[in-house]
Amino acid sequence: MKTYELANLRNVCLIGHGGAGKTSLAEAFLFTSGATNRLGKVSDGNTVSDYLPEEVKHKISISTSLIPVEWQGVKVNVLDTPGYSDFMGEVMSALRVSECGLLTICGVSGLEVQAEIIWDIMEDRKLPRVIFVNKLDRENANLDKVLEQLRTTYPQARFAPLQIPIGQEAAFRGVVDILTDKAYYYEENGSGKYTGKEIPAEFADEVQILKETLAEAVAEGDDEVLEKYLEGEPLTNEDLVKALKPALAQSLVVPVLCGSAFKNIGIAHLLDFLAAYAPEPATINEKAALIFKTLADPYVGKMSFLRVYRGKFTADTLVFNAKRGSEEKMGQPFYLRGKTQENVQTVGVGDIAVVAKMQEVGTGETLCAKDKPVELEGIEFPEPTLSVTIEPKSKGDEDKLSNALTRLAEEDPTIRVSKNTETKEQILTGLGEMHLEIVLEKLSRKFGVGVSMRVPRVPYRETFKKSVQVEGKHKKQSGGHGQYGHVWIRLEPNENSDFEFTEEVFGGAVPRQYFPAVEKGIREAMAEGILAGYPVTGFKVCLYDGSYHSVDSSEMAFKLAAILAFKKGSELAKPVLLEPIVDVEVRVPEVFMGDVIGDLNSKRGRVLGMEADGKYQVIKAHVPQAEMMRYAIDLKSLTQGRGKFSLSFLRYEEVPAKICDSLVNKLKAAQQG
Repeated sequence: MKTYELANLRNVCLIGHGGAGKTSLAEAFLFTSGATNRLGKVSDGNTVSDYLPEEVKHKISISTSLIPVEWQGVKVNVLDTPGYSDFMGEVMSALRVSECGLLTICGVSGLEVQAEIIWDIMEDRKLPRVIFVNKLDRENANLDKVLEQLRTTYPQARFAPLQIPIGQEAAFRGVVDILTDKAYYYEENGSGKYTGKEIPAEFADEVQILKETLAEAVAEGDDEVLEKYLEGEPLTNEDLVKALKPALAQSLVVPVLCGSAFKNIGIAHLLDFLAAYAPEPATINEKAALIFKTLADPYVGKMSFLRVYRGKFTADTLVFNAKRGSEEKMGQPFYLRGKTQENVQTVGVGDIAVVAKMQEVGTGETLCAKDKPVELEGIEFPEPTLSVTIEPKSKGDEDKLSNALTRLAEEDPTIRVSKNTETKEQILTGLGEMHLEIVLEKLSRKFGVGVSMRVPRVPYRETFKKSVQVEGKHKKQSGGHGQYGHVWIRLEPNENSDFEFTEEVFGGAVPRQYFPAVEKGIREAMAEGILAGYPVTGFKVCLYDGSYHSVDSSEMAFKLAAILAFKKGSELAKPVLLEPIVDVEVRVPEVFMGDVIGDLNSKRGRVLGMEADGKYQVIKAHVPQAEMMRYAIDLKSLTQGRGKFSLSFLRYEEVPAKICDSLVNKLKAAQQG
């Protein structure tokens, strides 16, 4: 593959809801451009971009694939992204390095959830976008219906259809193009070849309407064309072509094209459009490249995907990592098409390539010149919210699992790995059930670590509600020195601190050197709990009396006496179970607000209020953590994937009496099992 100049490069992010046909479209791009000699199918597991074993198995994209396509003297770097929300991190990184989004919408299903979510992201960034309505060969496919849905959902956007489908559903066989004033009839064998003819008279009125719509949308893109438009002069095709590219670059217009990736209809004209009108790559003033994706390949090693914003990068170039302050020699760069590599001498400005085995580089970091350091804007990844406890299936694989998780976290910034010091569990957090399932499959395939997962334990606590005075005596005689420790302690509720130890011993009833042993015994006993084995908190212990033996007393004896006193007092001091309460903030479209509030109430939550944030409502509530362990799944179901939430620990509260006994029994059984 030759090296292309900036003016002949396009970086396009292929996005849409799962099942809209993005990967099939990428496959059609490759076949139509001559890069491949067959049209692969997702159902057959033989597409260029879905090559990971997990993608073949599940028949979905889980990782962004780089698919460079050469067309009309232009190289279009197509970034084929996943369509499921669990892999949204892949979409965010691809959008960050693209100058144009190609939003693929199914002509049957229309605008779906993930497409809406991605649209909002592109709208916030003012990223130019093109819409391709796919699957017009399917039963019930209807371009007009999709356009109506788009205009209703986004009334401020200027949608400009550039094509009219010729035929419907199974009879769909080509497109009328209003920019070239031609009707293109595609061969039925999927070759992508077509014949251009005059536009049939039946389309004349619709073509004129679409040209007027386009004129209104693009006129602002060029001053001369705008002046002509404002003076009421009709715009020629040359005027429309002249204004379209700058209008798209400024997000003044959203062009809409159509076709069928499966039957390879309209794909050549979509490539024509991207080559001619998609924006050229953005540049900056200093030599720099952004690492936007990392892949842990078991054979090649660590693969770093980079997008060049200024200058050229070659093998053995010394590059400076602006974030880490480290310098490293660059390895051999190569272009990647799916999993196929092609070495390249130079990666020029605006282009995208991959470098293997760079150790001091991570996703979102900038490579630049040491004498002119620059740090590019990083990548904003979604926060993972679904946590599970993981443990290796084979004993002795703990270190192996830890190393594997570190590698996968480098590859996927939406993974969080942590250790819960209270429950002693290793916690893996991701974006959803499918995301976590894929992580476990990768752990097995790439690193040979079998892992089981389950819902994490809730870090309950226990406390007292009543003050008591109790005695603890440890006395043992078995020849020689015996063991003797004797204490009286007072247990008192204390909401102001987790634990406080004091003494009021008079007359040396308990020698001072044994005070630390008494406190140590209390601390050991409180860690094991009373009701269900959870740490005791929120109380005060006062050592106020006892006795000792000049020969048989020891620190161990007094520690054991303190443990006996604590356990005895615990049962008398009206022990209760405490549960963690979390501060929850849920962001949902207003239409789902009632359902979400009802669900939070059913989870024993206290809704504090709501406030508007654009077209969303932000609901604030305090909810028991135990009720939120699978909330990422619940919220997705309640809001059709449109809701987001965050939570943080707030405080501990007493578990309601009506559920306490059954919960304690359940927790005891879990600990014993």
